[in-house]
Amino acid sequence: MIGISKLYCNTVEPSDALRYGRDSSRLPSHLLQFSKDKQPVVVWNVTRQCNLSCIHCYAHAKHTITENELTLEESQRIMDDLARFGVPVLLFSGGEPLVRKDLPDLAAYAVEKGMRAVISTNGTLITRDMARILQEIGLSYVGISLDGMEAVNDRFRGMTGAFQMALEGIRNCQEAGIKVGLRFTINKFNVQEIPKIFALLEEMDIPRVCFYHLVYAGRGSKLVEEDLSHKESREAVDLIMNLTRDLHDRGKPKEVLTVDNHADGPYLYLRLLKENPKRAADVLKLLKMNEGNNSGRGIGCISWNGEVHADQFWRHYSFGNVKERPFSQIWTDLSNPLMQKLKEKKKHMTGRCAKCRWLDICGGNFRVRAEALTGDVWAPDPACYLTDEEIA
Repeated sequence: MIGISKLYCNTVEPSDALRYGRDSSRLPSHLLQFSKDKQPVVVWNVTRQCNLSCIHCYAHAKHTITENELTLEESQRIMDDLARFGVPVLLFSGGEPLVRKDLPDLAAYAVEKGMRAVISTNGTLITRDMARILQEIGLSYVGISLDGMEAVNDRFRGMTGAFQMALEGIRNCQEAGIKVGLRFTINKFNVQEIPKIFALLEEMDIPRVCFYHLVYAGRGSKLVEEDLSHKESREAVDLIMNLTRDLHDRGKPKEVLTVDNHADGPYLYLRLLKENPKRAADVLKLLKMNEGNNSGRGIGCISWNGEVHADQFWRHYSFGNVKERPFSQIWTDLSNPLMQKLKEKKKHMTGRCAKCRWLDICGGNFRVRAEALTGDVWAPDPACYLTDEEIA
């Protein structure tokens, strides 16, 4: 992820991360992307069940429960291992994680073990009582997915009323004192909604938003034609930077990030190089600390049935199952050729990525997108919008 507000609006300096030794166990959440040990943030899809039918769902979520979901007892054993391994953040996702009645028990156990627990949710099930419970167990953050205003969002979510229910979930979190933010997946049908999302941040005093580039996985694999063109991607990132700067200059700063396309890092740097060369030098240091995409290294995924993946989008390839071996063993077992290569993937990139001057900053971007369109895990990411001149 690329911290647009942190990098573009001067809210973070290289010294901020260095002050903590860049150790993931010591870094505060807003600096975690600059850790040097890259202990994995784990996305845990605790269920495949969901009350909505989102057209871009990477998990192919269903309305019915999946029989082989991990039990509470199995989950607690897994979290014991994750805590010993030094996992700094456990992100509970789905499906819709709140359809699991024991989600508060799972999150409370993660907090008890010293991990930061966050949830990624559609927000429709966050009642006042649920928000209070989540606050009491020490949940660090709630990310609520909105893909536009009411008409656009409800179309994407497959349910009329989903938008208003999500807004109510946001209000309930705020009332309970839980940090809450938005998640927005950019595509041709909703890119025009970006300014309205910024207006909503201001109107509802929401402190954070993550703009996700589309990844071709799950039901999202059918939306390749709806992804932005390279020109449209550049325009969208420019718009996000402009609107972030506007809020900052008006004394209403928000934490704004873009996710799942690390071309955003060099693109932001090149823009700053023209606008503020001194700041650009500091941003380059921070981008080098970030290291770009970290699938299989700084981020991993556990599925509802215990399968371990390089990230939440790489569901078609499993490194093993936590019912049979601890996550820590699976994650460090370099006898698996793909795991070994992901740990040092810059050596294996091909095409324009292999020659790109931003490889150390981008990390080769998303391998899942490359594989989805070319069949080659190591081919260039088709969503990279940097020109040949910019990468030379």
